[in-house]
Amino acid sequence: MSDDKKIASFLTEPLVQCDPEMYELIRKEKQRQICGLEMIASENFTSRGVLETLGSCLTNKYSEGYPGVRYYGGNEIIDQIETLTQKRALTAFGLDENQWGVNVQPLSGCPANFAVYAALLEPHSRIMGLDLPDGGHLSHGYATPSKKISMTSVFFENMPYKVNPKTGLIDYEELARTAKLFRPKLIIAGISCYSRNLEYDKFRQVCDDVGAILLADMAHVSGLVAAKCVADPFLYADIVTTTTHKSLRGPRAAMIFYRKGPKRPEVINKSDNSVQMYDYEKKINEAIFPGLQGGPHNNAIGAIGVALKQVASEEFKLYAQQVVKNAKQLVQTLIEKGYTFVSGGTDTHLALLDLRPVGLDGAKVERVLEVVSIAVNKNTCPGDKSALKPSGIRFGTPALTTRGFQESDIVQVGLFIDRAVQIALDINSSNPNQTVKDFKVNMQNEQHAKKLAELKHEIEEFASKFPMPGYESI
Repeated sequence: MSDDKKIASFLTEPLVQCDPEMYELIRKEKQRQICGLEMIASENFTSRGVLETLGSCLTNKYSEGYPGVRYYGGNEIIDQIETLTQKRALTAFGLDENQWGVNVQPLSGCPANFAVYAALLEPHSRIMGLDLPDGGHLSHGYATPSKKISMTSVFFENMPYKVNPKTGLIDYEELARTAKLFRPKLIIAGISCYSRNLEYDKFRQVCDDVGAILLADMAHVSGLVAAKCVADPFLYADIVTTTTHKSLRGPRAAMIFYRKGPKRPEVINKSDNSVQMYDYEKKINEAIFPGLQGGPHNNAIGAIGVALKQVASEEFKLYAQQVVKNAKQLVQTLIEKGYTFVSGGTDTHLALLDLRPVGLDGAKVERVLEVVSIAVNKNTCPGDKSALKPSGIRFGTPALTTRGFQESDIVQVGLFIDRAVQIALDINSSNPNQTVKDFKVNMQNEQHAKKLAELKHEIEEFASKFPMPGYESI
């Protein structure tokens, strides 16, 4: 074969040969995941089938548009893949295709939410979402008195609703009062760090009272919703968005579900006897493409389909039930050690540890846990003045449960966490008001460093005994 017809060698070589530097970094990350305890509530370990689909030839294809209406040729198979994924999405959540539709092209959760706003609202329309310091998400419209942090708050007017600072629970009565004054066009029932079931019926009542659209952002709990372990937003919401990783255990992408067909009787204008139809489908599809995105990521759409087939299995239902059991066990173990959780516990996959009673903050404890191979994230607690200095730590159990952790294993995890917090208290005792920067320096003290190294070794020995899905070689 002549030189001009040869394929460049790096196009066919495995990663370990064509880019050993990148291969080694990926290998190290895989080893970190195997040896550590991944407890970030928004993370999970997806299946080998999902990973294979993400790395497949679907990556190569451009397919702007929707099944049957593409702007490029050669999409016959891609159309089948997207349609199959849509059908599996409706099946996974027990939805009637005559009443619900779904767009599986959003690239991630924030773009999915923004697409809904862009589709159904005019610029500067009013929305309401749970305040970020109280457990809400940036994409629901967070702003400080001096700065609009989220692009949602730049393009739309946001009035956050709050939790009761004493109970840590959403104050639905105050939400109803505020909504009547603010008159939002859309209310978001969604969370980033709120550990209790959302009372969607109460959100529905508020929306009906003020004529607002109800958007349920179930990104964190979608896997638990599919398994019927938590409250079901589809009974009350007009639109439901979700990411596809987290508790759904798929690839990093998102979906938008929307009502279709005749409107429900309770939301129809009583003075008009004509049949009223939902008009969300065309608006949302056009907001995704051509409004906000170009070509969809077909490898991710295919991987969503693979994950949704797994979600429909009995094994996944048992998994989701165990996720909740493990979260409750973690809370119980740490409460018995004297710790305090916002709202007193959890109904879901996550829990928010309030460190104020022990005299620590989230940034310091997050760093100590990271050093001993427990991955968590610092998080605001109700009453915090700034998201830059949060008082809590958010724990989640989806990833550990995927690796086979049961309640007895979670008890040991709780004991590891307690030991790490006690070390953090020792480091902080010399100066309780020290900055996080000084705290990190003090962690390197010989006595503290020794304790941290010993705990890290124990945790990594413990974690390494549990299997990890994915490829064996990398």
